[in-house]
Amino acid sequence: MSATPASQVLDRVLVMEMVRVTEAAAIAASLMVGRGDEKAADAAAVEAMRKAFDILDIDGTVVIGEGERDEAPMLFIGEKVGGAPGTGPRIDIALDPLEGTTITAKAGPNALAVLAAAEEGCLLNAPDVYMDKIAVGPGYTEGVIDLSKSPSANVEAVAKAKGVRPNEIIVCVLDRPRHAELIGELRELGCGIQLIPDGDVAGVIAVTDENTTIDMYMGSGGAPEGVLAAAALRCVGGQFQGRLLFRNDDERGRARKWGIEDLNRIYALEDLAKGDCIFAATGVTDGSLLQGVKRLRGGRMTTESVVMRAASGTVRWVKGDHRR
Repeated sequence: MSATPASQVLDRVLVMEMVRVTEAAAIAASLMVGRGDEKAADAAAVEAMRKAFDILDIDGTVVIGEGERDEAPMLFIGEKVGGAPGTGPRIDIALDPLEGTTITAKAGPNALAVLAAAEEGCLLNAPDVYMDKIAVGPGYTEGVIDLSKSPSANVEAVAKAKGVRPNEIIVCVLDRPRHAELIGELRELGCGIQLIPDGDVAGVIAVTDENTTIDMYMGSGGAPEGVLAAAALRCVGGQFQGRLLFRNDDERGRARKWGIEDLNRIYALEDLAKGDCIFAATGVTDGSLLQGVKRLRGGRMTTESVVMRAASGTVRWVKGDHRR
């Protein structure tokens, strides 16, 4: 059993209701798989997710969303969602209606609809900037990874803890030009590297599943996705550290607007997502974590989702059969 105390706000019913929200977004986005239109795919998922929230008996606030209000007309940071404003349980929500817009447009693997929910004040209001990340799955002594150390030092520490040589460790990294130096250092060490085109929430979660053979996640990606991934690890175990990266004064100002003063801080797992958390994801396209939406004859659709809760430590795999 998890040592995380059960929330008086989150309950078992809400856990399963969150799956309905990600299912709705995934089904809507699946109509745009392979159509080459990232914006249309994202818009379809966003609108479906909002409508699904509207029927939930919650007083929700989006703390990780599509952007600030003047930048995104749908599911922006600070937006209120849910069908019981002022009366329902007060819940903070982090979401990405379509994690992997490019993946969806190109019909690639690992596109997801994802969200995390927690009591008010338990999820970091992360600005929409990059975050340097490192993660490992459960079973390691606390502190085995340290973002202040080099990639080589972290791989060596994990290898020692696992009882293998460093060249037997497999690291998941986003395939981006900015990671050329990181990839070069890992290659020099002899590591296996699984490069992914997009979808670093799925990449981080992969370290928790031994069947993926991925031992570690490293590299920079979106800070909002870091909070979502941290919420998942809070539910199933593992370690995560993140440090916000700023390219200009505008991004630094954005961070301060959300109450972040120490711009060099290294965030641990519970700094990003604390207390009882719910994490839910539904596959849009087939991937290592989940199968994508399948549209069958007669108007039937199937979905595959995962939903986790920190307090119980449970992970539920949910297969849905939807009929029009």
